[in-house]
Amino acid sequence: MNTAYLEVISLVERLHRHFLEVVKLELEGLGIHDINNVQGMMLFNIGDAEMTVGELTLRGCYLGSNVSYNVKKMVENGYLTQQRSLHDRRSIHVRLTEKGIGLRDRLTAMHRRHAEMLPNAAVSVEDLQGANAALRRLERFWIRAGDFVQRPPQFAA
Repeated sequence: MNTAYLEVISLVERLHRHFLEVVKLELEGLGIHDINNVQGMMLFNIGDAEMTVGELTLRGCYLGSNVSYNVKKMVENGYLTQQRSLHDRRSIHVRLTEKGIGLRDRLTAMHRRHAEMLPNAAVSVEDLQGANAALRRLERFWIRAGDFVQRPPQFAA
């Protein structure tokens, strides 16, 4: 097995966990205790859009989270509003409330602050562009990887 490939997989997972910890610390620093880090990032990813819970699931990276449960909690805590689709009654559309917009703006400020600090960490725009390009290629590979899975032969009855 290629060690570099396995290292990238491990690093992506660790980076995600570290980032969620940073979001958790930001929320605590803001005195916000009625939303967790995963919910905060879901809210951030909704942004100004109105989308279904299914679209939210596809758009974000919510490892180990139950998107429907988190949406329910954010509705209960006043960050989101939801409305059943007029065209497909099974589908629920969500969008940010004023409270949600306020938190989204604070998370946007956090991202901006972090981006401004990157040069101090010797991370350049070119570094980020290269990492983005490589990770997007890896994403496309994993999307197609299902086509390359070796499947057992079909057995006749």
